[in-house]
Amino acid sequence: MNKKWVGLLMAISLLVGAGCSFAGMQWSLKQKSAEEGHSMMESAGGSGDLDADGLEKISAAYRLIFKNYVEKVDGDKLTEGAIQGMLTTLNDPYSVYMDEKTAKQFSETLESSFEGIGAEVSLVDGKVMIVSPFKDSPAEKAGLKPNDQIVKIDGESIEGLDLYAATLKIRGEKGTTVKLQIRRDGLSEPLIVDVKRDEIPHLTVNSEIKMHKDEKIGYMEITSFSQETAKEFKIQLKDLEEEGIDGLLIDVRGNPGGLLTAVDEILEELVTKEKPYVQIEQRSGEKMMNFSNLTKKKDYPIGVLIDKGSASASEILAGALKEAGGYPLIGEKTYGKGTVQQPLPMGDGSNIKLTLYKWLTPDGNWIHKKGIEPSLEVKQPKLYHTHPLQVEDVLQKDMNNEQIKNAQDMLESLGYGPGRTDGYYSEATVKAVKAFQQHSDLTPTGQIDTKTASTLEQAIITEMKSDKNDLQLQSALRLITK
Repeated sequence: MNKKWVGLLMAISLLVGAGCSFAGMQWSLKQKSAEEGHSMMESAGGSGDLDADGLEKISAAYRLIFKNYVEKVDGDKLTEGAIQGMLTTLNDPYSVYMDEKTAKQFSETLESSFEGIGAEVSLVDGKVMIVSPFKDSPAEKAGLKPNDQIVKIDGESIEGLDLYAATLKIRGEKGTTVKLQIRRDGLSEPLIVDVKRDEIPHLTVNSEIKMHKDEKIGYMEITSFSQETAKEFKIQLKDLEEEGIDGLLIDVRGNPGGLLTAVDEILEELVTKEKPYVQIEQRSGEKMMNFSNLTKKKDYPIGVLIDKGSASASEILAGALKEAGGYPLIGEKTYGKGTVQQPLPMGDGSNIKLTLYKWLTPDGNWIHKKGIEPSLEVKQPKLYHTHPLQVEDVLQKDMNNEQIKNAQDMLESLGYGPGRTDGYYSEATVKAVKAFQQHSDLTPTGQIDTKTASTLEQAIITEMKSDKNDLQLQSALRLITK
């Protein structure tokens, strides 16, 4: 297929987000009619033929249950249950059914800001998992991280809930708080994290000049791919180039994805026409190549920062710049989502968001469930892997638990030397806590109460935002200024 066809495909806004955002990530910018939806299903490789015997069997099961079950049955729920059952057999967390109410709640466009906690989630083996919190979002500030499993919402188990039912429980008005119970690898006990909902800002591109070895390096952080992202990127890149940059770093760490159209427009600025920057593969195996019209590469080096929170559209960008652009990726292996979904209307306000395509890298690699390996692997220091503190009772000398271990990890990361990090509150830990309290203008008790815990967490967040502690960023700066 040619680029015009692919452009049309993108114009109907196929979303390649890793899952569904807590704030109500929108599936498309234009809603197609039911007839167009059925046409798209057939174009994906289906024959359009239906098994009459199979449909009769479904109908017979419906009648048997509806008429004979021991209690009165809601026919609409039976119908929706049958649809959910069919989707479950696909074993695809990205193909989901949304009833009319749910579809309406997720009908906000990507044009404006939204309210929520700012995190992208997915359903993995029946578990609601955080793909990535958005940068500077309430979720990130509360300490949520990629691969956290949400176990309870406001004290209620979400076992058995589908992705959308779970996210609707998390959504709410700005200023309200949701309590999440989180299971995290490496911790024996679940974390209880209070997240205050807020307005998630619309701006998705942040840029600045970073000096390294007397060279001006343009730094562009893309937090997600929304309708205005490409426009923001082009304007800010032009501004950076007018300042005479000697190199460019694009940061998509923690970027969970978004609109294919946005990454498409950005790549047309950076990748030449020698190779397709993305391939869309249909069910039939036919591949649609998407090429840029660019004839000449930028006259400065480019690098891309990635991590395990870089998903979907971020992976399209990273894969294209690595394989078609020849540019290095710095950081950690990405999330691994290589499919494209589209909402197909059911005619009554409900829809099925169905996986219709695979996307492949320029070299034809399908990165689904694999991720993209960095050219230069760099792991962040321990500072970036600390956990929120849960201080119900004051932590003090001779106590021994996981929260003390978390506090010791924080103190060590901040340079206060707790003596040990195994969870035992030793005399050395007391001295480290006193030193931290004195430096933070707190009463130096040597004990960790809620105020000390909160101050400790804020100190960690401040240090995480400092460029000097960001080993991935520092490595990327050194790499492109060689």
